[in-house]
Amino acid sequence: MPDASRTDSGDRALIQIMDAALAEAVRLSGTRLACRPGCTECCFGPFPITQLDARRLRGGLAELEAGDPDRARKVRERARMAAARDPANAGDDEPCPALDLASGLCDLYAARPITCRVFGPPMRVSDGPVGVCELCFQGASEEEIAACAIEIPAGLLEAELLSDLEAATGLNGDTTVALALL
Repeated sequence: MPDASRTDSGDRALIQIMDAALAEAVRLSGTRLACRPGCTECCFGPFPITQLDARRLRGGLAELEAGDPDRARKVRERARMAAARDPANAGDDEPCPALDLASGLCDLYAARPITCRVFGPPMRVSDGPVGVCELCFQGASEEEIAACAIEIPAGLLEAELLSDLEAATGLNGDTTVALALL
């Protein structure tokens, strides 16, 4: 059974890989990228996250609790409210529990899920389609977007870490930010 320190070090390596890929996509995108602090386009609507993402978010919330208990309490309350809503009625206008609507910033930014890390600039997983935020690359051609696309290189590492974590904890399948933070 894998130990927590191996999962922690593997997740840190995964995040470094993802953040380096994101930085390169940002560099290539230049002024075509609309993503900035305070932009919340990608922070609405429930979306699936992995158990590895959930573990990272819980760690981030514990760190926030130690440094800013009031902010952590607000994140937990938003998570409780979001989890209490009927999933069938959760629409695309529901903010992520980690989003501070007053500032437009993520209270758990350093611990954010992989999905959040790759939303915005053109990113591709393996041979899949290039994903890009609708606010970015306004008026750009598909060729211009493709020229800035970065392949996400960490799929195998993430899959291995997730498999190990699921085997160790018995928690399988995707969850949501709200449920992860409860």
